[in-house]
Amino acid sequence: MDPVTILLLLFAFALLLFATEWLPVDVTALLLLSALLALGLLTPKEAFAGFGNDTVLTLASLFVLTQVLLRAGVIEWIGVTLARRARHASGMIRGMLSAVAGVSALTSNTATTAVFLPVVTGLARRAGIAPSRVLMPLAYASILGGTITVIGTTTNLVVSGALSAAGLKPLGFFELAWVGLPVAVVGLLYLFFVAPRLLPVREAALEESLRAYLADLTVAPGSPLAGQTLRETGLGRDHGLTVVAVRRGGDTLYAPGPDFRIQEGDTLAVEGPPDRILIGKSTLGIFSKSEQKLQAEGETPVRLVEVVVLPGSPLTGRTLRESRFRERYGVSVLALHRRARTVERLAGLRVQVGDVLLVQGSPERIAGLGDFLTVLGDLTEAQRDLRKAPLALLLFGGAVIAGGLGLLPLSVATVIAVALALALRLVTPEEAYRSIEWPVIVLVACMLAFGTAFEDTGAARVLTGAISEVLEPLGPSGLLAALFAVTVALTQPMSNQAAALVMLPLAIGTAKALGHDPRPFIIGITIAASNSFITPLEPSCMLVYGPGRYRFLDFVRVGTGLTLVTFAVAMLVIPRVWPF
Repeated sequence: MDPVTILLLLFAFALLLFATEWLPVDVTALLLLSALLALGLLTPKEAFAGFGNDTVLTLASLFVLTQVLLRAGVIEWIGVTLARRARHASGMIRGMLSAVAGVSALTSNTATTAVFLPVVTGLARRAGIAPSRVLMPLAYASILGGTITVIGTTTNLVVSGALSAAGLKPLGFFELAWVGLPVAVVGLLYLFFVAPRLLPVREAALEESLRAYLADLTVAPGSPLAGQTLRETGLGRDHGLTVVAVRRGGDTLYAPGPDFRIQEGDTLAVEGPPDRILIGKSTLGIFSKSEQKLQAEGETPVRLVEVVVLPGSPLTGRTLRESRFRERYGVSVLALHRRARTVERLAGLRVQVGDVLLVQGSPERIAGLGDFLTVLGDLTEAQRDLRKAPLALLLFGGAVIAGGLGLLPLSVATVIAVALALALRLVTPEEAYRSIEWPVIVLVACMLAFGTAFEDTGAARVLTGAISEVLEPLGPSGLLAALFAVTVALTQPMSNQAAALVMLPLAIGTAKALGHDPRPFIIGITIAASNSFITPLEPSCMLVYGPGRYRFLDFVRVGTGLTLVTFAVAMLVIPRVWPF
């Protein structure tokens, strides 16, 4: 059996496994890579080159840089700002997708997806919308935006460079906008009104803790909460926090009403999930006096853990102040969770067996908590430090701008940004490694190798040549449609850049042989290669695959319609702007 037939059979079998998910998608990709090696269709050097590919390195670096933004509180700050301006959930999502498409026009669509992924997830959760309803549209919006300028995606830059090498005029900076902008607008309308009927409803892959904690947080001078009523602050609506009591001076007001006006120095007893409390503490100008005292004593809190109070603990029946908790253990208690809901300040609660404390302190102090306090979970990475936000934004923005403008390859820019983030201690090495979605890395690297085999064996050329030969009698419009459709098909198993480079010589040669201007066919291939919606193998789609708990067929169902929409718009616009 010839190599082309073998490769096409392997491709069909891999698509079957991807569609049915009998095995995890990264395992299927590894099996496919193993088959290519065993059958001699790839050399070891070719097979493993994908793991050092620019796309893979960029993807891994962006995972880390996103974690840097999270640790600095940048993402939460953006989310809070957007949530405050949103009138309703649908408007919020539509505005977000439009913003994503606009940003992606000038930056890498993968980078754009990576930045907005936690923002969109948080906004969806706050609005009571399943992440699966918004994350796929997020990836698609970033891909659509990438078709507007030559730097919107690396595929556009690769095509422009190939045109120069072939002696043709490279793509102008906004040349693609003539078709890319209409494609993006119509595509967004599809995401607004059609996609919601097709998207699945699934909960997030990693659910946040459902424990409601009680914390005492004091309003600092200059806090945005000062002078506002509880209704105006949006603490419940926008931040997921319920104010159960307020201490002012020597008086405590329990269950304050929505018209209660907050003042500087007030201590709010707030109830909410631990991540909401931590985000509020970092973005709203409120602080924990216990934590502040610990820092004043020279302790540098590093770890944040949940500990449960066991029977026999000397804390039982006493308040934290009465038991001299901070002096005894050298850690601070930020919040307390109790099964039975209580309307009380943290300072006034008497500790009971089974209470869960949110404790902050050094690793040595945490390790010495004793036999009656057992650590349940580590929330260290949930802490936020807005003081590092400007530096985090500078590194991330610098990497994206340098890569997007071509000052440096995006892979180089992001790797340098990661190295600087580690050196400046914006993220620890352990956090950096944990933030990388390794199944995604394995999947992308293996499929890049498959794309190499698809080209080297001649399977891509045989497939595209056969289809275009059949449709050539239909004339230039039929040829444009055929090239567009085949390019879309090839972008599924191959990288977008590889698909474009395979199709480009065929398009130029066929157009010249038939006496047509190659430009409209080049534009069609570029738009088709940049719009990979039908499978989740495009890096932007892979970023949302896990968090959205999607299945392979979810992308087929939603992406097929979007592909048809982009195809129709391209077929209408391209011949009018670039005549045959």
